[in-house]
Amino acid sequence: MKVAGLVSLLGVLTATAAVRGGGEPASVSPGSDDVPLAAVPRPLPFFYDLYTFRGDAGTTTVVASFAVPAGRLEREFHEGLIRYRFDVTLVLSDTLRRSVSRTDDSVYVGLPRPLSGEHLLYTHIEVRAPPSVTTLQRVIMTDASQPGIGQLYASAFPIPDYRGRQLMLSDVALAQPGSQGGWRRGDVTLALLPTSLLPGSSFDIYYEIYNLPSGSRYETEISVERVDEPGARRDEDDDSSPVRTRFSGEVAVGGDSTVRELRHVRTSLDRGRYRLTVVVTDQDTGRTARRSRHFRVQGSTGGATLVPALPWKPDAGPTD
Repeated sequence: MKVAGLVSLLGVLTATAAVRGGGEPASVSPGSDDVPLAAVPRPLPFFYDLYTFRGDAGTTTVVASFAVPAGRLEREFHEGLIRYRFDVTLVLSDTLRRSVSRTDDSVYVGLPRPLSGEHLLYTHIEVRAPPSVTTLQRVIMTDASQPGIGQLYASAFPIPDYRGRQLMLSDVALAQPGSQGGWRRGDVTLALLPTSLLPGSSFDIYYEIYNLPSGSRYETEISVERVDEPGARRDEDDDSSPVRTRFSGEVAVGGDSTVRELRHVRTSLDRGRYRLTVVVTDQDTGRTARRSRHFRVQGSTGGATLVPALPWKPDAGPTD
């Protein structure tokens, strides 16, 4: 992982303006004002999500998940294997502080046979950043096997401040169930997929609760409701009322003020767009905290493979 103080986008992408459309899925990010800013001789549309959690020493942990269908990448033949390679970049710039950080990682996988065009290759990047309401984010993916293939997306990205004593919730992260590898947070391991790409209605939910007092009792409600697509017409007999589940817990006496919760969701959701909401209530004080995230159930896909991201080195590909 590489972090640098200055950013030169011209060194990453050559460019004319990119156009979202042409039947290609667009990037998925937390903000609705996300706009693709640049293109190269051949664009590389991809998917991503950003998540935030409490970090150390007053910082915020930012996790970016990336995914791309294998059919959009060039294939290489290397030592008898078919290899897919791509680089991912996360840039955070604070317009008020006039500070910029950039993180680059490389991803590759070698296989005896080519993947189907729809098969997803996905990975993640984790960084720490100071809380700020004036942060902009840029995410970039480039094909590492051939210059001139890549794409950049950008949007405003306020980084929340998880300091203080009020009851708070982190972002809600969704992941592939049953993975043995991926993003690690304490004793939890998650295979993070961008939330527009959930292949089925079974998935993992992870979130953190901050500032529940030691020994306090709390209740959590998780609800899932169908969200209409723009311009869609709902059938009269369509029952889209939210599905809710509640459970109670108690903070261990003498424990820290962070409660990590991993929930396994097994539902029969149809394909479509949904909103997941987590509400936590401190039963001793009545205080509440709420977080929501939209996601899409895609149904059956061509499969997905988690690939670790490795430190990026200039003028050198990943070693085998």
